[in-house]
Amino acid sequence: MPRTVDELVELFRLEQTGEHTYLGPRDASRQAFGQRVFGGQVLAQGLLAAYQSIDFDRIAHSLNGYFLRMGDPALPIEYRVNPVRDGGSFSSRRVEAVQRGRTIFMMDASFHRLEPGLSHEDDPPPGVPAPDDCPPLSQVLEQRRRGAASYWDEQFGVVDARFAGDSSGSENANMRVWFRARDLLPGDRRVHQAFLAYASDLTILSVSTVPHQVEFGGPGMQVATINHTMWFHRVARADLWILYDQYSPSASAGLGFSIGRLFAGGQLVASCAQEGMIRLIDPGLLAVALG
Repeated sequence: MPRTVDELVELFRLEQTGEHTYLGPRDASRQAFGQRVFGGQVLAQGLLAAYQSIDFDRIAHSLNGYFLRMGDPALPIEYRVNPVRDGGSFSSRRVEAVQRGRTIFMMDASFHRLEPGLSHEDDPPPGVPAPDDCPPLSQVLEQRRRGAASYWDEQFGVVDARFAGDSSGSENANMRVWFRARDLLPGDRRVHQAFLAYASDLTILSVSTVPHQVEFGGPGMQVATINHTMWFHRVARADLWILYDQYSPSASAGLGFSIGRLFAGGQLVASCAQEGMIRLIDPGLLAVALG
């Protein structure tokens, strides 16, 4: 995973190879998340590929992505953009991510010309300790999963993530995390949106396992993102603290469903929802889960 903002910006830089085709970086060392490409990377690169054909006065307000196959970090990813429609104030794009001639990811995204209008927010952000009073998320995972702290630090890389609490020990499924880029990002608001999409995939699926006596992504479980939907409500800087409030209303049949709200400066700036596979492959864990 990229460790610095410079590495992240390089990861986000796509090479144009045709009228609506783009190629991701060839350096696999910045792309690997275990043995596969990190889903948040594909979300971010897909969004930035779509942006290549969008007027600068329009900004993404929603995206919906499906992860179809595991990405190979040893190969670059080709992004094929279909400019579906450009209206007076909205634009729609469809993006296909391809490796070895096979689609690994598909995304629909919609862009909107910024304009004044009605504004409200339903609920205030939850009360949590300030980021400086929260331990690094990697430290909490190291303690819970008996891994090496350096391993978890590597997984989060350029994302400075702080653990603000969860519902472990109860029947509820929620987790709250502070995150930001470890250094200042470029001023381009599109890069900040891409970072939000990138970071939003790090923890949200794991929330669906919080009430259960399992290790998320451990040797007895297969995990993978299937669908990730995101709505951008307000412009926000991703190099300032973002509070990520996540909860899971349902897990069943090997699938976990989680919802997240992202707050910046006390305002709701984005929302997301994700469904993913949380399949128990250890017969012992499955027996415990079934009671």
